[in-house]
Amino acid sequence: MNSVWQQLTLENFLLHKWQTASYFYRLIGDPLRAWRKGSVLMQWGEPIAAILVSLIFALVPFVSNDLVGVLLIACACFWLLLTLSDEAQVGVTPIHWMVLLYWSVATVATALSPVKKAAFVGWGKLTLYLLLFALLSRLLRSPRIRAWLIGLYLHTCLIVSVYGMRQWFFGAPPLATWTDPTSASANMTRVYSYLGNPNLLAGYLLPAVALSIAAMFAWRSWGAKALALTMTVVHSACLILTFSRGGWIGMVVSLGIMMLLLVYWISIELPPFWRTWAMPAVLGGAVAALIVAVMFVEPVRDRVFSIFLDRKDSSNNFRINVWDAVLAMIRDRPILGIGPGNSAFNKIYPLYMKPRFTALSAYSIWLEVAVETGFIGLICFIWLLLVTFNQARVQLARLRRLGSAEGYWLIAAIATIAGMLAHGFVDTVWYRPEVSTLWWLMVAIVASYYTVPNRQTADERISSEDSAV
Repeated sequence: MNSVWQQLTLENFLLHKWQTASYFYRLIGDPLRAWRKGSVLMQWGEPIAAILVSLIFALVPFVSNDLVGVLLIACACFWLLLTLSDEAQVGVTPIHWMVLLYWSVATVATALSPVKKAAFVGWGKLTLYLLLFALLSRLLRSPRIRAWLIGLYLHTCLIVSVYGMRQWFFGAPPLATWTDPTSASANMTRVYSYLGNPNLLAGYLLPAVALSIAAMFAWRSWGAKALALTMTVVHSACLILTFSRGGWIGMVVSLGIMMLLLVYWISIELPPFWRTWAMPAVLGGAVAALIVAVMFVEPVRDRVFSIFLDRKDSSNNFRINVWDAVLAMIRDRPILGIGPGNSAFNKIYPLYMKPRFTALSAYSIWLEVAVETGFIGLICFIWLLLVTFNQARVQLARLRRLGSAEGYWLIAAIATIAGMLAHGFVDTVWYRPEVSTLWWLMVAIVASYYTVPNRQTADERISSEDSAV
């Protein structure tokens, strides 16, 4: 009998045959499948889709959001064409169903929004991101495409990080008031590279740090491992030099979970003593290193201590005033919120804001989800996270039993998702295309490893039998 947890996280639900039972899929898909058999172009459907997705991750730090939007529309249309004309019946995962549920709640919130036109704009953007996830989770089932996209993102990040490091060494004019002018760190340089915002740059680089560490283990040649080590150092240094407190929080959480999962991964080969004490030793060493950095590196100490200054720090004061207004918005529309997107937020927020505290978002993704889709949407979002982390746990255990190097990418995705959620407690760069595309890439990496319950490979059966003995 399934446990309550397995039912809650859809762990053993057999959802992969929905296409066979769908009347709409047969009605629309049968003619398209017949057309696809005779189409020379569609024989290369997945490579073409991979090229479209590659363009997004190669260009997103450097081009306008409008161009990214055009590419997202192209990916959405191509996913629809691939899915309806597909004979392989790739199917869906529990994560897909939770994404669909959240989208459905956002759709109802849009229909009931007090500013429907503005909410519809946000709903359209959300739909494009979710369809990007659907396309990515399909493509990333191929280890070659997965490795290609991760490598492309890491190399693109290297360009971004190197330019950020150049700003640190040679100076860069602030494009806005990034620091409190009355603080001890008022005159320091905060790098922003091509993204124009240090907080946004930190959110963009956060996945690169975890993926670079994973690449040191997953890439085979020593030259590739040396490149991965270089990437790790450069990405980490550039993220630190953004002096984004939210980015630092996300990095600490991401690296902490990364270390724990790596210890879990290799513990199967450790002697009994270290199986017990490896994790406490790693955690203790990490905490000690963090304390040393805070106590003896002055810029780090100033930025960390500013978190605890409450309203005495101008950035803290600004966020607290915005959060007060957003909580009032949630109290007035607690069920389904005001509708998705910053356009709807910008229509409603001025009615609640305190003078001189204008804002484009809630400065917390958790509050943003609640204000856009109400508590129903927030519950669905948390449910989506539970299902995602549970699927990651199940698949990581399976890959660990098999000794597959693919597990390193999954470890990096889990750590990144946790880090981005931690960063999102105090910022909403998560909603920007540069970061949102990466968020759905991480979720898609987790979904791409999904295997149908009760369909173990021979190796997995042997492992299960050995453990039972």
